Amino acid sequence: MLPELKRDPVDLIFSALTGLASLTVVVIVMGLFVVLLLESYPAIERFGVVGFLTSTDWDPVRESFGALTSLYGTAVTTILALLFAIPVALGIAVFVTEVAPGFLRGPIGVAIELLAAIPSIIYGMWGLFTVAPIMAEYIEPFLQSTLGRLPILGVLFEGTPMGIDLLTAGLVLSIMIIPFTASIARDAFNLTPPIVKESAYAVGATKWEVIKDVVLPYSKKAVFGGVVLSLGRALGETMAVAFVLGNNHQITTSLFDAAATITVTLANEFTEADSDIYLASLFYLALILFAFSFVLLAVAKFLLLKPQEKGVNR
Repeated sequence: MLPELKRDPVDLIFSALTGLASLTVVVIVMGLFVVLLLESYPAIERFGVVGFLTSTDWDPVRESFGALTSLYGTAVTTILALLFAIPVALGIAVFVTEVAPGFLRGPIGVAIELLAAIPSIIYGMWGLFTVAPIMAEYIEPFLQSTLGRLPILGVLFEGTPMGIDLLTAGLVLSIMIIPFTASIARDAFNLTPPIVKESAYAVGATKWEVIKDVVLPYSKKAVFGGVVLSLGRALGETMAVAFVLGNNHQITTSLFDAAATITVTLANEFTEADSDIYLASLFYLALILFAFSFVLLAVAKFLLLKPQEKGVNR
């Protein structure tokens, strides 16, 4: 038998410190969950889970609260943001990795990173003073006079175009998440083995066929994971949405109406909570958002690890 090697005390201290640092993350996450659960318990006890999630009430005077209107606004703005952002982000990633000449790839990559570094409140102010007037004066009237005349789709474009609505919030939010989706998609496309692409070119495939039949299928799980990460970013955004969405606790069919999201409700009403049940209901909304975001990010992390495991197994 080989003699047992003695570990250097420095290595033991280093291992203990790194392990403690890793444990700190777990403790913080669990602490956040416990605090949100305890603070929201009065609302959980009074409204229940199903009742709170399915109620459209949000009346501080009668102390009747429900999460459905905020969940609806969060879902609509997030879906709109993904619909706007994913095609643009994938187009950027394909251009940078497969089409652009070498001297353009660096500057475009830096521009994407800079776009991700802009504070959200800047996006919100830009959306309020620049995007919202353009939407109200040009884009939304055009959509109303064209798509608004269609039999079923027209209900999405009813009402008076004001620029402070679900559509503008979704657009501003999409610009915020484009850098995240594009960066992850770019890195995923770069993981495609060059020999696989070269083999496709050797048998006569065009650049479009290589992208469609080789690059995208090989990296689809990582790209989907990046989309889910962007979804988590969109769910938790506050200031950029608060400037251009309004605070209307109603479920509306028109994209030209103001609405409310979980984050906007928390930002606008936390200082106004003048009763224990009102405050507990706000914490309940935060708990729902925390749990939903945690699940989404866990799924995204799992999907992002799959291509790496595939490469290791090979």
